[in-house]
Amino acid sequence: MQKALFLDRDGVVNIDIDYLYKVEDFKFIDGIIALCQYYQNLGYLIFIVTNQSGIARGHYTESEYNILTRWMIEQFFKNNIEIKKVYHCPHHPEVNGICECRKPKAGMLFTADVEYNLDLKNSILIGDKERDIEAGLNAGLLETYFFDESKSVKVSKATKIVSKLDEIWKK
Repeated sequence: MQKALFLDRDGVVNIDIDYLYKVEDFKFIDGIIALCQYYQNLGYLIFIVTNQSGIARGHYTESEYNILTRWMIEQFFKNNIEIKKVYHCPHHPEVNGICECRKPKAGMLFTADVEYNLDLKNSILIGDKERDIEAGLNAGLLETYFFDESKSVKVSKATKIVSKLDEIWKK
């Protein structure tokens, strides 16, 4: 069993803008490359788990999402980082009803576990919304980080609230 690093996409991997689907609008968050290199060197498999309700809402297509995702994975690869897999939930409860993959449910993490035989208890999740943290807790993860650059979040179920990604790995 291997440990995993689960990353939310919008707000953790990249600067969050409404319904991001264009490569030209994508900007990496400061510190994400170094964080991934650090955990990859420790043997963690890296996954991205992301709610993408813009697909259900018709803001962009699955194909447009896939183009951006492939480009993002290539950028990580150019920095010697292997993103093992990107899991996404294309649903929204008001459009598709309730699903098991939309965070705060842990469906995407459980799917990764089945596909890669993970040690969820000793894995890590980093998110910028409480629903991300809840997904990690719902999957049995003991270590979660709430990333809040604005320093406006005071309470979270996360292990720790951080305003810079290096606060996680430069302990």
